[in-house]
Amino acid sequence: MTQHKLIIGNSMSMEEIQDESVHLMVTSPPYFNAPYDYKGLFKNYDQYLGVLNRVAKETYRVLKKGRIAVLNIDDMLVNGEKFPIVADATKIFQSAGFRYRDRIIWKKPDGYLRISKRSGVLLQNPYPMYFYPDNLLESILIFQKGTFDYRLIPKDIKEASKIDTKEFSENKWYMTLWEMTNVLPGSPLEKEIAAFPEELPYRIIKLFSYVGETVLDPFVGSGTTMKVARQLGRNSIGIEIKKSLIPIIKKKIGFDGQLSLDEQGDTLEIIVRENVKYGCVG
Repeated sequence: MTQHKLIIGNSMSMEEIQDESVHLMVTSPPYFNAPYDYKGLFKNYDQYLGVLNRVAKETYRVLKKGRIAVLNIDDMLVNGEKFPIVADATKIFQSAGFRYRDRIIWKKPDGYLRISKRSGVLLQNPYPMYFYPDNLLESILIFQKGTFDYRLIPKDIKEASKIDTKEFSENKWYMTLWEMTNVLPGSPLEKEIAAFPEELPYRIIKLFSYVGETVLDPFVGSGTTMKVARQLGRNSIGIEIKKSLIPIIKKKIGFDGQLSLDEQGDTLEIIVRENVKYGCVG
């Protein structure tokens, strides 16, 4: 039986979550003012970084010692200006107390992008200084809170959480380059949401948590992390600012208007904070 909690509110505060009660954080923050995600959500880049800073501090507070925080994020091109989000986010999480552990590159299929206006400039002007590449990559940043004591995990939990080494090898999880298909445009449960594919939290949850533990996603969006956590026998907590996404999240993770599913005994609690506004205050 697993327990799940959806909090409708701003993830800069995680007041409903106790100190050191979460075993893993995995999330994909909104792209900075991308027209296909939360367009115009942030007044400026400093405000965006301010939000990440407060989320990083709250994540550090609620995460157990030795545990992992994973950020799927990448640099963003807005109105012709490139913002160094990966570098800035890394410094923010380090300043919050985390140790920078690893960076994995997520490569999308080659056919995902055709030549765009940006890269096509060189075709119109085949000369030096006209080169602007299209991006098929995103970063998966891995941070750790202190060191992990492997002796704390009971033997039966270790065995129940054992990683399939064949899957690990065949799908090349051991590399710092993960080739995964992105969520395709038009997916009914991801309309106007830049959701990551289920494969991403699936790998992270399998690699960095044990059965029965709690996974947090402070920018849960359509609920992908919660869905995968439940499938893998983990509890989950998701935070989302858009109240309108509640029906989508419930449907995705399999609750469909019910507070619990009797045949499994899994539960979903929904907390809606008062005066929730669509927007962030930096």
